[in-house]
Amino acid sequence: MVVLNKIYTRTGDAGQTALGNGTRVEKYDPRVEAYGTVDETNATVGMARLHAEGAIDAQLARIQNDLFDLGADLCRPVSEADAEAEFPPLRVTDAQVERLESEIDDMNKSLSPLRSFVLPGGSALAAHLHLCRTVSRRAERLAVELASAETVNPATIKYLNRLSDWFFVASRAANSDGADDVLWVPGANRS
Repeated sequence: MVVLNKIYTRTGDAGQTALGNGTRVEKYDPRVEAYGTVDETNATVGMARLHAEGAIDAQLARIQNDLFDLGADLCRPVSEADAEAEFPPLRVTDAQVERLESEIDDMNKSLSPLRSFVLPGGSALAAHLHLCRTVSRRAERLAVELASAETVNPATIKYLNRLSDWFFVASRAANSDGADDVLWVPGANRS
């Protein structure tokens, strides 16, 4: 259980922060950028939940918890010593990715086929889910960049990739199963 009695510590006043293994790094470190953007994604999900009800709200609540798992995963560099640790670090699993895939497939069954690209908008929930999608895509790009230089749990990248797809499909579901999608009309305003 986490206990936070004091919120400010002053340990970051010089522009550094601690990773999950205690290593001090600059606040602009690629690992910090990646898990910070996962945290930003989580905040956008919180905004979307203001407009969600029922099953979609429950799914978004699970996603928020997963995003904390994912942030914890990214903030702790992968090490060979992890396997022998008394308390192994929390890592995202393929089962979490598979749950997203299953939910995407379920939502997609009732959607009308796409005939154009979808513009962010429609209902308030759909618009917020599009924002979630774009921020999660940025988190994915940053995690991929981090993985090009350091070892990263591959499930984190898979999860972020599926998550943006989940947000896209959920945004269409929130727009009356796609009937109220705002569609792109190429060149509509050129003349």
